[in-house]
Order: sequence, then structure tokens, then C-alpha cells
Amino acid sequence: MSMNDPLGDMLTRIRNAQMRGKSTVRTPASKLRAWVLDVLKAEGYIRGYEEVTTEAGHAELEIGLKYHDGSPVIRELSRVSKPGRRVYAGAREIPQVRQGLGVSIVSTPKGVMSDAAARNANVGGEVLCTVF
Repeated sequence: MSMNDPLGDMLTRIRNAQMRGKSTVRTPASKLRAWVLDVLKAEGYIRGYEEVTTEAGHAELEIGLKYHDGSPVIRELSRVSKPGRRVYAGAREIPQVRQGLGVSIVSTPKGVMSDAAARNANVGGEVLCTVF
């Protein structure tokens, strides 16, 4: 997979690590990735994350994955907006995930936030991904 889509890469790493039952997974650090992780943590989908530095001196984010009764808390993590096909939604059109059981993560002018927060702030933006 090419690194044209760093966020998609991170989501794939999380999915792969969960399939293997890993407790943590690392991804190269970036502001966007950290902002998305902030929402995942606030919504209770991950334990948290911290910035670590590799031997080569690169900054990485180490993500603490969360399990409930042995199965991953994140059941589904999908990229919505892609480099080749950006998906934007106004505050009123932001999709609800599984009747509100899941969360859309939206990049808005007021920052990266959950669909509920974006609706409350009455801002739309790029729908980055959905999690359930």
C-alpha cells in the first residue's frame, strides 16, 4: 500500500493488529493521525496513545488497543474520504453510523471531531472515517 493515504494506513494497522490480538500498534506520527486518535479515545474505542521515538529518531504514535471479553472494541473501521475521492458533508448531512451506535470522524474548520460534536457545533467538513 502506498503512503498516499497515511490515515488509511493507520486504520489498516489498527485493524491488522486487532486481528492478531495485539495490545498496542505503532504508526508514524502526524497531527491528523493524533487528532483522529483523540476522537477514538474520547469515544472509548482505544485505551489511548503516546508519542514515542524510534531508534532512527522518527516520531511514532503507540496506540493502546482496547478489548472487551477478548474481542476488539472496534468492530469496524472504514475510511470514507479517500485521496482519490474526497467526501465532504455539511453539518446536517454528516452520516450517522449504525443509528448512532458508531461514530463518524469529521475534519472540520473547528478541528477533528465526532459526528455528534460536529452537529452540535453546526459545522461540516471532510468525513474521514467511520468506526463501529
